[in-house]
Amino acid sequence: MKTIRRLIYGETLASIALVTLGFLALFFFFDLVDELQYLGKNTGLGDSVYQIKHALLYVTLLVPNHIYELLPISVLIGTIFVMARLAQSSEYTILRTSGLGPWRALKLLLALGAFFVALSFAVGDYVAPMSERAAQLLKARYQNKITIGQTGAWLKEKQAQSNFVVNVKELSPDNEMRGVQIYEFNSKGLIVSTTEAPVAVFAGSAWLLSHAKRAEFELPDAQDSRGAASQQAKISRINVESLRWPTDISTEMVSVALLKPERMATIDLFNYIRHLDANGQTAQRYEIEFWKKVFYPLSCLVMVMLALPFAYLHFRSGSITAYVFAGVMIGISFFLLNNVFGYIGNLRNWQPWLAAATPGMLYMAVSLGAFGWLVLRR
Repeated sequence: MKTIRRLIYGETLASIALVTLGFLALFFFFDLVDELQYLGKNTGLGDSVYQIKHALLYVTLLVPNHIYELLPISVLIGTIFVMARLAQSSEYTILRTSGLGPWRALKLLLALGAFFVALSFAVGDYVAPMSERAAQLLKARYQNKITIGQTGAWLKEKQAQSNFVVNVKELSPDNEMRGVQIYEFNSKGLIVSTTEAPVAVFAGSAWLLSHAKRAEFELPDAQDSRGAASQQAKISRINVESLRWPTDISTEMVSVALLKPERMATIDLFNYIRHLDANGQTAQRYEIEFWKKVFYPLSCLVMVMLALPFAYLHFRSGSITAYVFAGVMIGISFFLLNNVFGYIGNLRNWQPWLAAATPGMLYMAVSLGAFGWLVLRR
């Protein structure tokens, strides 16, 4: 059994590695071509110019995220190729006569799939978020800023008797916030004050705002018999050289806006969801991405189950190419369906775990059906 395991695992690992390298080379080329438009541009940081070496480093830092996205597809294509080749050369028939039954073969492939589940989780949860952030900071050194969306990053926080809505336009590479706006509301939802500052920095459990402009609104709190306000609203405007604003919004809370939800670590998504729930904000999109991060590595198990029935097909000379192409189409369809269900679940307000798990469950049902029909019955 050890010899059979060594044969199948060695062939499959080599095939998956080759497929992954092919995909990565393709995406590396596309990313590099996309970066060529920024070469040679002076971005306002003295003589600093975005050069080809910076573009190559930036594109290289995007590789871990591509590995995470492509690993299930690579596992499927690589395993299908090995199973089909073993069947075509009659090697798998010899293995079957040597005692490799369907359930034992499935157990072997599931063990291999478990390895890729762990690898996918490690890359997607630790390596990819760090490399993505490093790539964004590298780009920011030559753009002098990291713009967070078209209108900036919006965050909300509840404090003792007030609610705050915060907008941060840009974030510099050294975590310096720019274009900060803070809106304060009372328990009735009426605006109490606004604070604007061109620059702010993190200082423990507070933000230090430089050259802040603060406007305080004194609202009328009484009405006469005709319903008219007994006093007029007043606005007080002050300029402060340095203003300290106590808040629990940390560096991580703002910096998560740099990454798309699917490129955040699972624990960061979980903490951000808790923050949104605590402040009465919708977290549907982030909850779906959280559950996708949980279920996506498990798709490697589904892929090896889909590949096993190919070992029980009868191949003619040259027909292996068609089955490998079918594997490519299955992998692409899974990737597309996984993304589509995320959007549909967000629009239709589905249960987040259901929207994330549905594609995997559908393909698992297909793989179990194919295993039952082609392997057990035939």
